[in-house]
Amino acid sequence: MNQTLEQQIALLVEPYTKEKELELVDVEYVKEGAHWYLRLFIDKEGGVDMDDCAEMSHAVSDLLDEKNPIPQAYMLEISSPGLERPLKKDEDFVRFQGKLVTVHTTSLFQGYNEFTGHLVGLINDEIVLEHEDNRVSIPRALAKNTHLALDF
Repeated sequence: MNQTLEQQIALLVEPYTKEKELELVDVEYVKEGAHWYLRLFIDKEGGVDMDDCAEMSHAVSDLLDEKNPIPQAYMLEISSPGLERPLKKDEDFVRFQGKLVTVHTTSLFQGYNEFTGHLVGLINDEIVLEHEDNRVSIPRALAKNTHLALDF
């Protein structure tokens, strides 16, 4: 099985994040304009601060210089996933049960491509949301992205 570059980077940096009691939320490698960006999103109980990001940046930069998995020049960015953090792993769907989330689908599902509701959980590979008295079960394969939503 071929791994994406993002998966390779995640495997390289996860031992460091675990050692520092950080969670690697997401890895992005994207080209914007003429430049490539490697973005690592980290979190921890109580949230990350600038010191966490700076420390991780130095450690990851040294590790990537040593292993050299990326052939071209890129800019490394380390940050928090923010208030609308993505839900990617199965554990995220357990951790954030009861929270307000938004699911964007790759195509129309039941006439919509965006759903917002309180997360019931991940059941039989479906993202189950509840909004008022209605429940919707969205096949995970149709979810383009799922993230926490702000509750005003």
